Amino acid sequence: MTAVTDEDHGKGDGTGKPDGRADGRWDDGLIARRAAAAREAEEAAPPTSTEDDAEPQVEAYAPADGPLPTRLDALRELVGLSRARLDRDTLAEAGRVLDEAAARQRLSSRHTVMAVAGATGSGKSTLFNALAGAPISDTGLRRPTTSQPIACSWTDGAAGLLDRLAVPGRLRRRPHPGPAAFDEALQGLVLVDLPDHDSAATEHRDQVDRVLALVDAVIWVVDPEKYADAALHERYLRPLAGHAEVTFVVLNQTDRLPGEAADLVLDDLRRLLDEDGIALGEHGEPGATVMSLSALTGDGVPELREMIGRFVSDRTAATRRLSADVDAAAARLRKVYVAEGRPGLGERARDEFTDRLAEAVGAAAAGQAAEREWRRNASRACGTPWLRLWRWYENRGLPGSLDRMGQALTPPEEELTARQRVEQAVRIVADDAADGLPGPWAQAVREAAFTGAQGLPEALDELAVKAGAPGSSKRGGGTETGRSTVPQLGGRPPKPPRPKWWPAAVLAQASMTLLQIFGGLWLVGQIIGVLEPGLVIPALIMLAGVVGGPLVEWACAAAIRGPARRYGQDAERRLREAAAGCGRARVLDPVAAELVRYREVRERYVTVTEFSTTGR
Repeated sequence: MTAVTDEDHGKGDGTGKPDGRADGRWDDGLIARRAAAAREAEEAAPPTSTEDDAEPQVEAYAPADGPLPTRLDALRELVGLSRARLDRDTLAEAGRVLDEAAARQRLSSRHTVMAVAGATGSGKSTLFNALAGAPISDTGLRRPTTSQPIACSWTDGAAGLLDRLAVPGRLRRRPHPGPAAFDEALQGLVLVDLPDHDSAATEHRDQVDRVLALVDAVIWVVDPEKYADAALHERYLRPLAGHAEVTFVVLNQTDRLPGEAADLVLDDLRRLLDEDGIALGEHGEPGATVMSLSALTGDGVPELREMIGRFVSDRTAATRRLSADVDAAAARLRKVYVAEGRPGLGERARDEFTDRLAEAVGAAAAGQAAEREWRRNASRACGTPWLRLWRWYENRGLPGSLDRMGQALTPPEEELTARQRVEQAVRIVADDAADGLPGPWAQAVREAAFTGAQGLPEALDELAVKAGAPGSSKRGGGTETGRSTVPQLGGRPPKPPRPKWWPAAVLAQASMTLLQIFGGLWLVGQIIGVLEPGLVIPALIMLAGVVGGPLVEWACAAAIRGPARRYGQDAERRLREAAAGCGRARVLDPVAAELVRYREVRERYVTVTEFSTTGR
């Protein structure tokens, strides 16, 4: 053996590099040459297990030809119109669906992201490797084997989708070169192997829940021992029953079942899925795909790959998933948008509200008082002077007289009763309007009614004062509350013009009085001897005046009934209309506005659910 000295290391072929290597790499013989050949072969060979870091061929999400864009727009408007009436937690799921839909539509529509999920020991990683054609995901007896999502994409351009799933770059794979990698039907497939959904590690379950909310479809892998596990059905399958069209349920490990046991277990699995509310895609109907296979032996795997190929080549998985998400969000919101019956304010409820306000403001009493006042004025004009003199004497400053009754202040108990009547009227009309409405909207209607009713009793009291209703007066400055919205009456209603026969009646009454005076003076003159005796004629004249005066007054009283009644009815009508206008402006209009708002969001909700793909 020849020793190699330092001087020998300095020798070369004139290039200044040892051993004649122009690239400066050290070469110690056979081992170095084999390493270099292996390195060159690795550089020349196409990568089989690399991160999807090639130049992305991203294709924007193509707008769906169907109702999904319309439904998403309606759901977005629905959430916007409801923020002031519904709490944040109620709208949280709908907001999440809108955000995820927007995020998915910004990414590639050429790819279909499918997750492989299952329980511990179900063989989902083995099935994942069988579909990929290479041992990409670790399998073994150690549990849990899969701790993080592992993705395998058949084509480029899926980096954005995998970023959305938060799959690390070191866990992104490509299928092994072979029939599985070059299957034309699988081009665009992104397969994700998930951790066990029943793992003892909380972070594993959290990752499963997070990824399942983002993928386009899911393959549930169950085994003969855990296919009826309550955790699987209650936590995942039952809540996702509306996503049946993007769900595959695979009974794995059929090689462990003897004879016809596999068919019996598969039938029982179908029964459980039917109880979960999952539609089964049988006889060409849309629904979940259910089948049995053995990932270990490969039995049934080609059939599953063929079904997945048809599913991926259709390129509608993302749209189906988003539609199912919208259905689920709409189903959760149903209780806050769907009313029982036909809620609203009908004419009957409005009329009853007006009647109660008119009763509270004393419209009928005001009309009766106006009618009595009109009759009193007529009797004063057409009555006998002796009767008017007696009435004046009877009413001269005596407490409790009719003329002072109308000027007395309303007792506190009557004022309280009027206020209670107004509050009762508002409460009844609010309950009628909110009857059948969902809870939040019924509460909004009641709040609008009660808020508008603040100051309504004072405003109605001001109306009564302006109308001259008996027993009404300005109390405690309450009239300032409703001054801006109270319809102005212009003071007491003007009296209608006196009838044309009124002057003739006054003249006749004056004539009867003159006859009485003339006859009386004649009799006095005869008694004192100034005039010649003769009692018959002056007595008849005086009797005619005495009898004729009351007759004229009675005739006038009969004639004024019609005008007095019309005058009272007009006063009642004006006060009633004013009270109705005040109640409409303060209570009915705000309530109607809330009902209109509810109808708007109800129409948006109908648009969201009109094209439901799950029948929800």
